[in-house]
Amino acid sequence: MPAALRRMTAVARKEFLHLLRDPRSLALGIVMPLIMLFLFGYALTLDVDRVPLAVWDQSGTPQSRELVSRFAGSRYFSLRRYAASYAELERAVDRRDVLIALVIPPDFADRLERSDGPTVQVILDGSDPNTATIAQGYAEAIVLTWSRQVALQQLARRSPPAPKIPSLEIRPRVWFNTDLVSRNFIFPGLIPVIMMIVAALLTSLSMAREWETGTMEQLITMPVRRWELVLGKLAPYFCVGVLDLVLAVGVGYLVFDVPLKGSLWLLTALSLLFLTGALAVGMLISIVARGQLLASQLALMVTVLPAFLLSGFIFPLENMPAPIRAVSHIVVARYFVTILRGIYLKDVGLATLWPQALFLLGFAGLILTAAMLIFRKKLK
Repeated sequence: MPAALRRMTAVARKEFLHLLRDPRSLALGIVMPLIMLFLFGYALTLDVDRVPLAVWDQSGTPQSRELVSRFAGSRYFSLRRYAASYAELERAVDRRDVLIALVIPPDFADRLERSDGPTVQVILDGSDPNTATIAQGYAEAIVLTWSRQVALQQLARRSPPAPKIPSLEIRPRVWFNTDLVSRNFIFPGLIPVIMMIVAALLTSLSMAREWETGTMEQLITMPVRRWELVLGKLAPYFCVGVLDLVLAVGVGYLVFDVPLKGSLWLLTALSLLFLTGALAVGMLISIVARGQLLASQLALMVTVLPAFLLSGFIFPLENMPAPIRAVSHIVVARYFVTILRGIYLKDVGLATLWPQALFLLGFAGLILTAAMLIFRKKLK
């Protein structure tokens, strides 16, 4: 075994032993990612279905009951109650028993027979604007489809029959994530957040702990080069990050049924590249801070929060102000989220993802080099 590899292995073995004897670090590195996987997998969803619905049918005719049945039979709405007044609807909305209410006027059937443009009222709880907007779109689609069918039936009953009116028909086809399940979109974006937490937080405490406990001087006096010391201390956390990657992919596939359309080998290679950059960031923070409390706070601000907020994991970057979008271009998790969603959902390869992969490679090399240089200056 080469001497450099032997010295680096000795440093890595020391860090492995310290990691195994520290239950808090193990919990942070293994238990917390598992908790996040199940918590986000089960609790976080962007799907809007089974929206609680109340109906005030003032018409009470077969036509109005048919329209109500379209809402009740849709998977997007759940008919909770029939109301008899606006006051009853208001109480239901105030108590959050329902999020949407359908009000059918008394002359609904008469105006429908006369083709006089009957109207129905939809009341929405705007305290949740995202759900209200989506539910409004579903309601409008149901009413539009039903009214179009009624109009065609009326035309067919006319004598003599009216000439056929040409109409434009839309036939949507979803290419990726055909079931439109938000979990398939959220789960791949969760992997960079988990890996960033493990890599940055754990590694940021590594060097800082040596400075605080006074053992850094002992490490410096050892016959080991600085780069061997840095890489040796990164090795255990690299293994923890790989373990978390395996857990995340396995839980997503076996527990949450998140399909992996693309190459597992490409996913693994680019994930290890991202993990290297994240570990380098944590090491750089640890070298600069020299204190565990300050290092953990810096790691939280510099890595974890941007990975949550500015990577496109939950919040669409297109909806953010231009200055925030500009800042997001230096957040490495943004590029890894794009890579994972492309591999998971679209089965795209390196021919499409090479700009993001090149950024991960450059980021890892730049931060790792900066950590080596700053560590050298700190020892002088």
